[in-house]
Amino acid sequence: MDDLEKKLGYGFKNRELLLTALSHSSYVNEKRGGGESCNERLEFLGDSVLGMVTADCLYRRFPDLPEGNMTKMRSELVCEMALYAVAGKLGLGKYMRLGKGEELGGGRRRPSILADAVEAIIAAIYLDGGLGEASDFIYRYVLSDLEEGVKSRDYKTALQELVQRRSDQHLRYEMVDASGPDHAKSFTFRVCLNGEEIGVGSGKSKKIAEQNAAKQALEALGK
Repeated sequence: MDDLEKKLGYGFKNRELLLTALSHSSYVNEKRGGGESCNERLEFLGDSVLGMVTADCLYRRFPDLPEGNMTKMRSELVCEMALYAVAGKLGLGKYMRLGKGEELGGGRRRPSILADAVEAIIAAIYLDGGLGEASDFIYRYVLSDLEEGVKSRDYKTALQELVQRRSDQHLRYEMVDASGPDHAKSFTFRVCLNGEEIGVGSGKSKKIAEQNAAKQALEALGK
């Protein structure tokens, strides 16, 4: 557990909470009478904590964004594949407590199991250390792409403002590559000005790749 706590960036006062967060129902069913609990109740609580922290972040970060847009962004940030990617960063599969059948069936790599475990861990941190600690974890692992995107979002805006100084300028972003497994995709985009490539950028999401392409374009045009 020491190794996992280092990855989480949080040391538990009550490690039973962490063990429960890692306990799949298949494991508990095989240990009937052993006093073990599965992570389903923690998953339920963690889902709510994650949703609230994410909603609060979007509300504060984007004061002019309509409710429908915020709802869509929140869904993308906390969807199963997004949480599966978090589990991959943590190497969570090797820490899971699974039943023999689930183990043989590839449960340590199953997106639904690992995504649920991330939510359970969020709840465990919340119960053990409070909302502040849980929020820190969520910002560090779940909202990291959003934070990176917010920091770099001015690049696209700045590029658009620059080229709009003349009415005959037209920008277009194009994806040129997408590689890697589903939980760790990497995207590459290029931005073209009047059909001519002026910048290329890569990132863990399409939005970040576009921002990095815009950054390179600004640097090139500045020269």
